[in-house]
Amino acid sequence: MDHRGQCPRARPSCGFADNAALALNRLLTAARRRVFLLLIAFWAIALPGALHAATLVEHARLVQDAGNFRLELDLSGAPTSYKIFTMRAPDRVVIDLDNAQLRTSLRDIGLANSPVRNLRSGIRDGTGLRIVADLAHSVNARGTLGAPTTGNPYRLVVDLQSGAGATTRSAQPEPTPAKSAPAPTVASKVAAPKMAAPKVAAGSAAKKIPANAEKSRQPRTAGPLRDIVIAIDAGHGGEDPGAIGPGNAYEKRVVLAISKALAARVNREPGYRAMLVRTGDYFIPLTQRPAIARRAGADVMISVHADAFDGEAAYGASVYALSQRGATSETAKYLADRENRADLIGGSVALHDKDPMLAEVILDLSMTATLNHSLLLGDQVLRSVAGICPLHNRQVEQAGFVVLKSPDMPSILVETGFISNPDEARKLRDPGHQNQLAGAIFTGVKRHFDRHPPDGTRLAWEQRQRGGRLAQTTPLGTSVLPDIAQR
Repeated sequence: MDHRGQCPRARPSCGFADNAALALNRLLTAARRRVFLLLIAFWAIALPGALHAATLVEHARLVQDAGNFRLELDLSGAPTSYKIFTMRAPDRVVIDLDNAQLRTSLRDIGLANSPVRNLRSGIRDGTGLRIVADLAHSVNARGTLGAPTTGNPYRLVVDLQSGAGATTRSAQPEPTPAKSAPAPTVASKVAAPKMAAPKVAAGSAAKKIPANAEKSRQPRTAGPLRDIVIAIDAGHGGEDPGAIGPGNAYEKRVVLAISKALAARVNREPGYRAMLVRTGDYFIPLTQRPAIARRAGADVMISVHADAFDGEAAYGASVYALSQRGATSETAKYLADRENRADLIGGSVALHDKDPMLAEVILDLSMTATLNHSLLLGDQVLRSVAGICPLHNRQVEQAGFVVLKSPDMPSILVETGFISNPDEARKLRDPGHQNQLAGAIFTGVKRHFDRHPPDGTRLAWEQRQRGGRLAQTTPLGTSVLPDIAQR
C-alpha cells in the first residue's frame, strides 16, 4: 500500500522507442520553457525603455549670445510635451519633458560667467525628465523647439535673459500676514526670524510666530565668506505641549531649553551661527518650520524633541532622518504619526499646500542629495550623543516626519530621551544634562562640517588655506556615502 492506504496500480511496460519519445518530449518541453523565459526577460528589459524613452536628451550645452545665455538640448525626437518655468527662493529654471530620458552628462557643461550655478536632473512621474538650473539671480526663461534639419536633430533652446525686467514664479505662495508675538531674548548671535502666519480654518485664532521674518530666503553666499547657519527647531509649543512626563515634565519646555543651550554653543564656535525657529511658548505649524529655516538661509535644520511611549520602560536617545519609503521600525512609525498629528492640535489648515504647482514641485524634485546629507549628519550626531547617554537605536532611523520634508535643506530630528521614563524625565529637566546634550549634538554637527564644509563658508576657505582636501561634493556641498544612504 502507498502512503494513502491504497494499492499502487501496475504500470504498463514500455519499450525502447517509447522511452526515447518520452525523453525527446521532455527535452523539447525544457527548451521551450527556456526560450519562453528568455523572451520574457528580453521584453522586461527592452519594453520599458521603448515605452518610457520616446525622447532622449543626447547632448546639452550652454551658449553665450549677445550678453545673454541659452541652454540647448539636442533631442532624439520631438517630445510628447514640455514645460519651462522659473521659480524663486532660490532662483531656478525648471525644464520638464514628458516621456524622456537623459543620455548625456550635465557635469561637463561650462558654467563660468553665466547665471547658471549648477545643473541637475531627476525622474519625473516615473517616465518624464526634469532638468533644474540653479541660478545666481533671477532670469526670464523662454523655450523654443526647433525642427530637425539636415545634419541637425530636434533642439530645445531655453533663452535665459538677465535684466531688471526678469521675473520668476514663486514655488511658495505668500500666506496672509497675522499679528506676531515679540520674541524672547536669546543668545546674541541667534537670528529670530518672523514670518507670515498660515491661513487658518474659520474661527481659529491666529497663531503667534517669531518676529523679523524675511519675505524670501537669503542667498547662502551673501559675501565672500559666510558662517554655517544651523536652524534649531524646538518641537511643539503653545497649545501643543507635546508629551507630558512624570513630575509634570512638558516636552515643549524641555526641548526649548535644550534648543537654546544648543544655540548658545553653536554661537560660541567661530564660523557658525544659530537661529531658533521657535524662541518662546507659541505654536508653529509643522509645514512652516522648515520655511522659517529656509528664509534665514540655514544650511541644515535640527529639530529637537523628547520621546514618549506607552509605559515607562522605554529609554535612550535617537536620531531620525526623512524616509521616502516608509519607517525603518514600528517605533519610528509610531513617533512620526504622533509628531505629525501636532498640526491638528494647533487647528491650522495649510491651504497653500494644495496649490498644484507647489505640490508638484515638492513631489517631483529629487531629494536624494538632501537625504544623503541628512543621513551623514545624523550619523555623526548619533555617535556623539552616544558618549553621554544610552541610545534607543544605534543607527539613524528613518520615518515620514513632516518637519523634515524640505527638498533642498538637509534636516534631522533628535529625540533626546524618553520623557515618559521617570529617570530620563528627571535628567531632561536638569540644566546640566541639557548643556551636555547640546554640546554632544554640536560636536556631531561640527565633525560633519569639518569633513563637508559648504562652499562659500569660512570653514571651507580655511581648509583650503591649510591645504586640506575637501570631500567630493554634491550640489549641496556634501559627500554621499552609499552604505549610510541605504539604511
